[in-house]
Amino acid sequence: MSLTAVRGSVHDPEAGAHANGRWSGRGFVWLAAEQSRLILWLPVMLAIGVGLYFDRATEPPSWSGPLAMLVAGAAALGLRRRPVAAGLALVGVLIALGFSVAQWRAVRVAAPVITARWGPAELTGRVIAVEVRAEGRRLILDQLSLPGLEPARVPARIRIKLREGSVAPITGERIAVRAQLVPPPVPVVPGGYDFARWAWFERLGAVGSARGALRVLSRDDVGAWRLWLVAARTALVERVLALDPGPAGQVTAALLTGEMGHIAPELMSAMRDSGLAHLLSISGLHITLVAGIVFFAVRRLLALAPPLALNWPVKKIAAVTAFAAISLYALFAAPGVPTTRAWVMGSIVLLAVLVDRSPVSMRLVAWAAAVIVLTMPEAVLGPSFQMSFAAVLALIATWEVWAPLQRRWREGAGPLLRGGLGLAGMLLTTLVASLATAPFGIYHFNRLAWFGIVANLIAVPLTSIAVMPAAVLVFLLLPFGLEAWALGIMNLGNEFVVAIARSVASWPRAASAWPAMPDWGFVATIGGGVWLCLWTRRWRLLGVPAVVIGMASAWIEPIPDVLASADGRVLAARDDHGGLAMRSVPGAQLVQETWLRRSGLATASEWPRGDGAVLGCTRDLCWVERPGHRVAIVSQARGLATGCREATLLITSLDVWRDCPAPLWLIDRTALRRDGAHALWLGAGGAVQIATVRKMRGARPWTAGETREARK
Repeated sequence: MSLTAVRGSVHDPEAGAHANGRWSGRGFVWLAAEQSRLILWLPVMLAIGVGLYFDRATEPPSWSGPLAMLVAGAAALGLRRRPVAAGLALVGVLIALGFSVAQWRAVRVAAPVITARWGPAELTGRVIAVEVRAEGRRLILDQLSLPGLEPARVPARIRIKLREGSVAPITGERIAVRAQLVPPPVPVVPGGYDFARWAWFERLGAVGSARGALRVLSRDDVGAWRLWLVAARTALVERVLALDPGPAGQVTAALLTGEMGHIAPELMSAMRDSGLAHLLSISGLHITLVAGIVFFAVRRLLALAPPLALNWPVKKIAAVTAFAAISLYALFAAPGVPTTRAWVMGSIVLLAVLVDRSPVSMRLVAWAAAVIVLTMPEAVLGPSFQMSFAAVLALIATWEVWAPLQRRWREGAGPLLRGGLGLAGMLLTTLVASLATAPFGIYHFNRLAWFGIVANLIAVPLTSIAVMPAAVLVFLLLPFGLEAWALGIMNLGNEFVVAIARSVASWPRAASAWPAMPDWGFVATIGGGVWLCLWTRRWRLLGVPAVVIGMASAWIEPIPDVLASADGRVLAARDDHGGLAMRSVPGAQLVQETWLRRSGLATASEWPRGDGAVLGCTRDLCWVERPGHRVAIVSQARGLATGCREATLLITSLDVWRDCPAPLWLIDRTALRRDGAHALWLGAGGAVQIATVRKMRGARPWTAGETREARK
């Protein structure tokens, strides 16, 4: 059966199913009715291939992806007379293409990564970026010279933090500075955020801090326009913060440049807990507003002159001008997935205006997603890509249902009903965008903002009406040095946005912690959401239970019974109330906060002293008691004898060289340094499940250079 054969019966799937006598007949009829939507699955299949590449525990052979693509392509060609089989083979081609692109990208960005501490010593390099942060400035350097390292082992780029009070250099200058470097840090918990993988794709081979004042050696004009752009962006951030160093100025700088590192942690927390953090990232909202402001302003201005309005294609001139505006805005802003995605989509929308086509469609989202997946496949793993596309996908899918209803209700409606429909549309838009992005906030940040819809209903219109039009004026006036009054308008508007964020974030239970969602639950949530948005027939509702199960998975998967950091200094265990008791040392705040966040908890209790039913400590060691388990945690040599004699599982920050007969499982200093942080689940009958950072990360290009020293 071909698609053409069933096209006449697509409006009657029951008849189609009856004619075929099989469920597959009904499914095929429904699929035929959805054939115009099949192209929308192109980026989904590519993303699946990218996900399969990153999910592997070992690096696949370089030929595996292209070979799979060739085999699937040959199968599609051979099965061309069988549409369903050929379609499945084409799906295989797309998945293999995504896999191959990710593999090629990982090889293409390959650069040396240091494997041990370096310095303190003097290094030289060229400044390619100056990052303004709340805690100080950071430099990105390339063209490096690191004494003691062979040229082939010198990283392509490094990032160092300047000392407080240091004068930052200008982008493009070659500098010398005494610094200490370490390898990019690995996750502090199994399954946690992998900074080292991100650093690999940014070609960052080391991070560190300056240990002295820097010296400017020369000025490098190679790649001058790129360096000028970065310098101009940094200068604008500093200009804005000089006028208003407070929260409003910080938000203004983020909206103009895309740089968010200078935002104070307290403000960032309030923006997240109020559901307004998306306003800080230059994404679809900002690009759309800039395009709309410029488009309608130019069109109205040209319409004021009758000869131009009557003889020139005013609408298309406005579209070209708007395209130039969003291109300059995106180019000036710090590059990122939301900005790139928004620019691609905005460009396609304006192109559609130029060729007299509908500017808003699901295909627009699909092509924009495909472009990003094929050019930056690593972005698929990040929250920026996921949240921005989820919001746009859900909004367009909702609009496809809402728009016909709204048009029907508006026919003959009075002003009151029209106003009510407009308000309902705004409420619906905010609700849909909040629901669509919530799972990604839970998965990546373990946080859910309950009142985000309220905050967005006030803050988004304010941003649209006052803040972003002022931003357009800032860029128009900036070349003439007259931008101060437009910045004042932006700052005033952002003061209200900050006030809204802080007010909503202060409400009781405004945001709640959410335990770490397992990968299978996250995949189920994404799959269900995509299924719900991309189809149009009733079978789309099959995505709802997948989303519900995926969201609930965070509460189905138990949190670890015991956690141990890579250096053995920080330890945590579940207490008898389901919370975490933690034993830590100064300087381990990141580890503690990450463990609490992934456990869905706000605070941890102190590890109890003395004997307890579940947890306890003596002078020499601490205990975790569970049915069938007695876990000993030893940090002093004098406690080893007891632990080795009585424990079923021994965790120690010491090296165990002598006989240790009693423990069935032993995790000592060597194991911790080799495998990183450990998470343990203590099951019935003495069973133990152990996850380690090393096991979760696998043997990949971004893990190949790690050594024991790198984990110190």
